[in-house]
Amino acid sequence: MISRNNKKKKIVYLAIMNIILFSNTLLADYWGDYTFFSLKNNTSATLIDFSGKTYHSWTFGSTKKTAYSAYLLPGGTVVRSYNLTNKILNGGGMTGAIQKVDWNNNVLWDFAYSSDKYCLHHDICPMPNGNILLISYDVKTAAEATQAGCSSAITVWSEKIIEVKQTGPTTGEIVWEWKVWDHLCQNVKSDKSNYVTSISAHPELMNINYKLTQDFMHMNGLDYNADLDQITFSSHMLNEVYIIDHSTTKEEAAGHTGGKSGKGGDLLYRWGNPTVYGMPGTANFNVVHDAHWIPEGCPKANSLVGFNNNGGANRKSCVDIFMPPYNGSNYTINAGSAYLPLTYSWRNTFSGNATSNEGNSQQLPNGNSLVNVAMTGYVYEVDTNQNVVWTRTLNGQSSHVYRYTACYVAGTIAPAPTISKEGTKLISSIASSYQWFFNGEPIVGAIEQSYIPTKNGYYRVQIKNESGCESYLSEKVLITSTSEVEEINANELIYPNPVNEELNISTQNIVGDYEITIFNSIGVNILSVRNSSTIDMSNFENGVYFLNITDNIRTRNIKFILIK
Repeated sequence: MISRNNKKKKIVYLAIMNIILFSNTLLADYWGDYTFFSLKNNTSATLIDFSGKTYHSWTFGSTKKTAYSAYLLPGGTVVRSYNLTNKILNGGGMTGAIQKVDWNNNVLWDFAYSSDKYCLHHDICPMPNGNILLISYDVKTAAEATQAGCSSAITVWSEKIIEVKQTGPTTGEIVWEWKVWDHLCQNVKSDKSNYVTSISAHPELMNINYKLTQDFMHMNGLDYNADLDQITFSSHMLNEVYIIDHSTTKEEAAGHTGGKSGKGGDLLYRWGNPTVYGMPGTANFNVVHDAHWIPEGCPKANSLVGFNNNGGANRKSCVDIFMPPYNGSNYTINAGSAYLPLTYSWRNTFSGNATSNEGNSQQLPNGNSLVNVAMTGYVYEVDTNQNVVWTRTLNGQSSHVYRYTACYVAGTIAPAPTISKEGTKLISSIASSYQWFFNGEPIVGAIEQSYIPTKNGYYRVQIKNESGCESYLSEKVLITSTSEVEEINANELIYPNPVNEELNISTQNIVGDYEITIFNSIGVNILSVRNSSTIDMSNFENGVYFLNITDNIRTRNIKFILIK
């Protein structure tokens, strides 16, 4: 995936980019310095150290109690949702308003968005440009529901996502929005404009009549990927995680064309419950919250994550990680099949009592995950081998809990370094120490100022300054030809050759799990998948392509031609 602007990262992404990786092995113990939370129905937020001692706290006034999400911005400003007491609409997860409060408890912004037609609820997402993404109900009358092809004439609380820019102490401008109602389909009423004969033929649209109720989706998790300029969100009722294009205009977001994806506001990807869009398959989620990407700089970078409330053995809560089938700004789906993968690639199941609602996780640069079992007040950090390395029981319930570094809290993150080329060597701007990354993940042992690439893909570097604070990641440098990558005859691993419509990969000589990356003739990464033996090439143009296959032993670099 090609970075649009490396400075544009979600705020939580910025927090976990402060990486303590400057050694030959990743840290085995817990990561960061402080754990941040704001208890529900409480008027404060707290930073604690690893011993549980309070490092800093914020107070918000006696009437504005935290409703759901709370995040910390670099330098110590809290962004949170709170429970607006005079809401007209009321229901689970309703908030109605948000606040920004600085380190000294000064309210920088207090913005309400609530009426009989809309109301904020559940998660929020601070953006790198200073705006906030918000989830809101979008109320439709029974008449509007009938016109949209609903099988029942009922009031429907549809959903929308809005991006709000602060314009004053209590005001904001909606600079972008996306509405579910613009992307519906149904096969019940043939006289309506959104009628389709096959639900399964339109995974990009939402079937309004799938288990139709007033609150038919109940969105809850929200995240933004600046590299992709895409948004992911989760649905409690439908047990799915979705991706939409944020690069659209408001008008394009309401339609089916435009944006980097070319698909306007249609769903680019969905995962977790294929029956919702008419496909066979087992539901992976049983009540899902907290949809988010694993940011670059962490192991399993660019994977998606969901908090699966009742999805583990014996209905235990678990954290599930899975890798979408990236295809440039879109996602590969084979006709007649559900979106891949078939199941999660990593799962951590909580050993205690499940949290039937809410909860979140944060994937950390050392490979660990911070897990918040919300309704029990239990927070723990677990490593990749399922060993719990830190625990804390909160004195109440917090929907979201996050880990931050001292540099992030103080606002002393170093500027991003730059990369220059010297032959086949990549060289970082000078610093106290270095860590190199390949395709978003840290390269173990790559801690010198220079690095010689060994695989085709994109590289980044992170540094520490003289004060010991880590930097943001550098811009990406794409490498499309390396002498160290093993180049082989295409016929040894792929067939047919030339390729037409479908690329098949022989796994006979592949060792363990493997990753496939396809670049076009000018070196742009157009697809990345894992453990797939068949790739649909029908949507690609004829021409020359390069394919990397990386298994547990080596990387193979293959040149092939697509002729349809």
